[in-house]
Parts: sequence; C-alpha cells; structure tokens
Amino acid sequence: MDAKTAAKAIRKGDISPVYLLYGSEKYQMKQFVDMLKEKVVEEEHRDFAIIPYDLTETPIEVVVEEAETAPFLVPKKLIIVRDTSVFAAGKDGGKIEHHIEALLTYMDNPADYSIIIFTVQAEKLDERKKIVKRLKSDASVIAFTPLGGDDLVAWIHKRAAEREVQLAAGAAESLIQYTGTGLQSLAAEIDKLCLYAGAQGTISTADIESLVPRSTEQNVFAMVEDLANLRLDKALSIFYELLKQKEEPIKIAALITRQFRIMLQVKELMGQSYSQQQIASQLSLHPYGVKVAGEQARRFRPEQLRQLLYDLGELDYRMKTGVVDKVLGLEMFLLKMGAGGFGLIRPVCRAV
Repeated sequence: MDAKTAAKAIRKGDISPVYLLYGSEKYQMKQFVDMLKEKVVEEEHRDFAIIPYDLTETPIEVVVEEAETAPFLVPKKLIIVRDTSVFAAGKDGGKIEHHIEALLTYMDNPADYSIIIFTVQAEKLDERKKIVKRLKSDASVIAFTPLGGDDLVAWIHKRAAEREVQLAAGAAESLIQYTGTGLQSLAAEIDKLCLYAGAQGTISTADIESLVPRSTEQNVFAMVEDLANLRLDKALSIFYELLKQKEEPIKIAALITRQFRIMLQVKELMGQSYSQQQIASQLSLHPYGVKVAGEQARRFRPEQLRQLLYDLGELDYRMKTGVVDKVLGLEMFLLKMGAGGFGLIRPVCRAV
C-alpha cells in the first residue's frame, strides 16, 4: 500500500490495527504518524493515549501486551514503536530477544482499542521474515521513498500554496539547488520564504538567493551546473566564495569529482534504458539528483566524462603531494573547463 492510499483510507475511518512504516523519507513518515494521531486521538487525551517504545530496549511481546491492555481514561491508544532490525536486515547490536510469534498471534485477533505503528529506520525490509510477509499480506506496510523530480517540485508548490503564496517560474528548482532534496529542510525554508512574501505574495529566485543559505555540497552542485552550461563567471564566483568561507580546495575537488562520476553513471544507465527511479535505486541517489545529473550529462560524451574524472584524479594526486598549489591547481582546472578545454558541447540557443 502506498502512503496516499493509506491516508485516504484513514480519513474515511478505515484504520488498520497494525502499520509498518519504512523508507528513507523520514519527514513524510512523521507526517503520516502525525495524521494518525490527529485522526485517532483527541488532543486532550494524548498524554495517556500515545505510548512510545523502542525495540532496541523493549521486547516486542511487551508491545503486544500493551496493545492487549485496555486503555486508561481514553477510548483508544496509539502505540508508536521504533525499530532498526526486527523487520529489516542486519542486527543493531542490541541484546533484546524478541518473540515474534506474540505479534503474529495478536494479529489474528487485534484489540479494537489499540493501533500499533512500527517505524522502521531502514530503507528496505527483510522480505524473508515471516512477520514481514504477514504484514504485507494484510496491506499495512507502507514505504516512504524520496519524491521524484517532478513530484518534488509539485510538493514545494503545494506547500507554498497552502500558505497562499506562489513561486515564480524556476523558483522551486532554485530552492532545491540551494537547500537539497530533504523535505524537512525544504519545508523549513518554504515556511521562512512564505513569511517573507506574505499572503498572496510570490517567491522569486532572487528572494531565494538572498534568504536561503547554501551548503558546501549545494554550492559545488551549483558550480558544476554552471560549468556544464559554460557559465564560467558564475562558477568561479562560487569557487571564490567557498575559498572565503575557508573551504578546503581538496574537499571542493572531491565533491566536483563525485558529481561528474554520478553524471557518467547516470549517462551509462540511461543508455541501458534504466528509468529515473531505477537509476536512483541503483546509485542510492534522490530521483531529483538523477534528473539533474542526466540533464548535465547530455552536454558530455562518455569519453569526455571519463577524461574529466582522470584529470580530476591527477589533480587530486598533485594537490596532495604538493606538486601544484591547491587553489591554483583547481582554479586552472575550472578555467580550462569553462573555456571548453575538455570539448564540452556548446549550449543551444533557443528562441524565446
């Protein structure tokens, strides 16, 4: 079951006695749990009705006992259980022994006054486990995966619209470049920008550039974007700003190398007809990052990307061994690339 379908069912009052939530998108998972809290538990009852557990400290049979025990002073209770290994592969190093059969037996006849939510801190479940198979057959397992490129942009627009604010063309993409793809960080920045714009206002790319701080990783990402589009002046401006912030040139070079490596991997997988989602899964990347890397990679032939990676490897060795000054070496690399020294495909002019 996907999160949207589950949320729709919950709003209609169709609530499962047990939920198993997992995936890398923790912000969406928290929102789902919060929605369940609002639907199931009255605000004045939450001190007694919401009970947290952690399976690294508590056996699962204790959770089952809690679910079977009638609630005190409230009509229903929500049991929120954090897990790192019972439903996922691997061990968390804990010494707790869990009797999974207790949960399996409970699921045959769950209490109508308890709802158990397992939040699994892992991207994948262990499909070999009996309890995972049972939960999947009951359609109460929900995956929270990163939003795709277009979905992420739509999510940004929707969150701003909820605050009666619009985004100018390209502003959502600019916000992602500055903040990254994490929904929690994006949500915080959108809320800040909405306060600045005011009701019925519009958030522009200039507002984002003025108000949103950019991490070193996002600065390098923007630098590579500028280099791929042969905007040398902008790329150098970012580089010099990073130097002012005392960023280590070797770290900057490593981040540039990482982005070009991703571009090559994405280009090769796209050539093998992999979808954006498949590439994201294969490379453990966010789908939006795959989308942007694919767009950047179109300006290069595979052999050009391999040559860039080789030259960056050589530059890394020369900087670390003192053969070349670190700042000068990286600056010369950027100048050569921006001047088309690596045979970049020139941008195509389009009629407006």
